[in-house]
Order: sequence, then C-alpha cells, then structure tokens
Amino acid sequence: MAAADLVNTGAKELVVKAQVHAGGRGKGHFDHGFKGGVHLCKEPEKAVELVNNMLHHHLITKQTGPQGALVNSVMIAESLNFNREFYFAILMDRKYSGPVMVGSPFGGMDIEEVSEKHPDKIFVEPVDITSGPTREQALNLAKKIGFDEDVAPAAAEQIERIYELFINSDATQVEINPFVQTDDRRVFSIDAKINFDDNAEFRQQSIFAMHDPSEDDPREVEALKHQLQYVGMDGNIGCLVNGAGLAMATMDIVKFLGGNPANFCDLGGGATDERVLAALQIVSNDPNVRVIFVNIFGGIVRCDSIARGIIMASKVLKKSLPMVVRLQGTNVDVAEKLIRDSGLPIHSVRSLADGAKKAVELAR
Repeated sequence: MAAADLVNTGAKELVVKAQVHAGGRGKGHFDHGFKGGVHLCKEPEKAVELVNNMLHHHLITKQTGPQGALVNSVMIAESLNFNREFYFAILMDRKYSGPVMVGSPFGGMDIEEVSEKHPDKIFVEPVDITSGPTREQALNLAKKIGFDEDVAPAAAEQIERIYELFINSDATQVEINPFVQTDDRRVFSIDAKINFDDNAEFRQQSIFAMHDPSEDDPREVEALKHQLQYVGMDGNIGCLVNGAGLAMATMDIVKFLGGNPANFCDLGGGATDERVLAALQIVSNDPNVRVIFVNIFGGIVRCDSIARGIIMASKVLKKSLPMVVRLQGTNVDVAEKLIRDSGLPIHSVRSLADGAKKAVELAR
C-alpha cells in the first residue's frame, strides 16, 4: 500500500489529493457531504479512510459546476513542511511576442485574486525565446517574489529547469503554485499545471498519450473525432459556423439580440457532408438546444456541400429542431435551391442579422 510504503521510508506526514481536472479542490466538497479534496494525515489507516471518501464520488469545486467531477484516482505523497510559499509561471504572452516569467509572493492563492487585490505584487519578466532566461533574470525574480538571499540561487536553478521543461515539451503554460521554501531551506515545486500546444502533438506523442478523456465533455470528445472544434455553453441556441472569427461574431450578435448561445462549434475550412452531419448531431444532442443557427461563409467550403449535409442531417437526426440557415459565398444559389426543394422546415436567410433575429425568436 502506497501510504504505508511512504511512512516506512520516513514520511512523517502524508497528503491525500483527489485527481480531477479542476482547481479549488481543497475548498471543494463531495456529493455525499465529505469536505475537501485535499487532506493531510500521518497514519496509513487514515489515508485509506480519506481515499474511500474520495474515490468514485463527485467532487464539486468552483471550476466544476454543480455536477462536480468524478474522482477515479487519488494521489498520496509525502507532505513537506514549508514556511514560505510563492507563485511562479512561464507562459506565452502576445504582448511580448514570446514567453514571460510571472512571479508573486502570494503563493497558494488564485492568481486572478492576487491580480485584482495586489497588482503591484505580480512581477513579469520577458524571456528571449532564442536563448532562454539568464541566471541574473532568474535570480532577480527569485528574490523579488520573496526567497531568502541564501535560498534564491537554488530557486533560480529551479526556474531555469522549469523553463527547459516549458520549451522542450512545447508547453504554452507551466504554472507552479505553490513554489515553496521548506523549513530546512530547500526549494520545491509543490503543485503544477501544464498546458501543451495541440499543434505540437506530432512531436510530443508520449505526452499526449497520457491524456485522460474521461473527464472531458463527451461532446468535445466526439467533435474531435470528426476534426471539429466544439465548446459547450449554457444557452439554448446551437451555433454551427466555419472559422473562429465568424463563430465569435455569430455568438456576439445572438447575445446582442437577447439570445444565449449553447455552444461554439467550428466546422473548419475542410467541411464535408459527413462532417456537417456529425456537427449537427452533436449540437442537437444538447437537451437545452431549442433551435440551431447555421452561419457559413462558403470560400474553401462550397455552400452546396453544406446544404447537402444539412438536408442529410435533418432527415436522420433523432431530435427534430427548428433550423435557421444563413449561407454566403461559393454556390450559394445552388445551396438555397437545394434547401427549398428539400421540403424540410428550414428557415433560409441571406443576412447574419436576419438569421440571428430568427434564431432568437424561435428559441423563446
């Protein structure tokens, strides 16, 4: 047993932590009333009790929503005594056109809260991506965020190693919170969150192979199988578009007119009849969706291909929903004729404004 092994090898205190894809676990609660997804204990027997209270139960935090996240695994590790905790991160920043190091003396807290309440205590250090951070940069940042003078060199070395991890793994963010100084004046990265660039999957296959889709939105998992980009939201107007810019414009006008988008679903530039069918099935499977608004600009994708996909989907979808379709671009006249001749209850419009108005009206 892991807890007993750790105690037998000298661990004086254990940390038991629920493993879910959400922050705020320590302040969370479980569906059966148990409080906290992070606990400390000293006896292996207590660790077993804690694990049993976590495994196969839903942990609700401020990031999971009221449904919570199912705990399928629990981490048991040696707990460290530390007297100082800090925040440290490396991330890509458009403002600096490259990576930046971010540090704060307020570790163990949500960085958003620190930014709001103590903006002067967040230190940003741009990094030359071709050469990485200098030892002087790393040392200065370690001292700024609060490491003691004699411990700062060890913290600077950790910062340099974290940057190597950031670059070598094609990460877009590595966040260490807390980054700590222990009672015996050592430096540890106690907790970390790492985001990876999806475009680098081809050369980071071992990392992406570790992905656990069990906690992902099943609609997003299904969308990826069809090379679709899908993000679920809490509205009742399903949106199907091609291109992220058009998606955002569509959701904006729907919201402006008093509606509420149910999703962001991007067909991309290479949509086929089958992909349109898959997208409409995913969008219509959301029980909150009352109407589907299709807004497509046919450039690389021909409008008639989109129309055929819409007609095919309308005939096979299990859930019959009103649909508003706005197509513009290549073969739009052919597409509109296909929709008219289909005899299906599809509202075809030419302008984005008219389409959004009709979708909002039908969703009420």
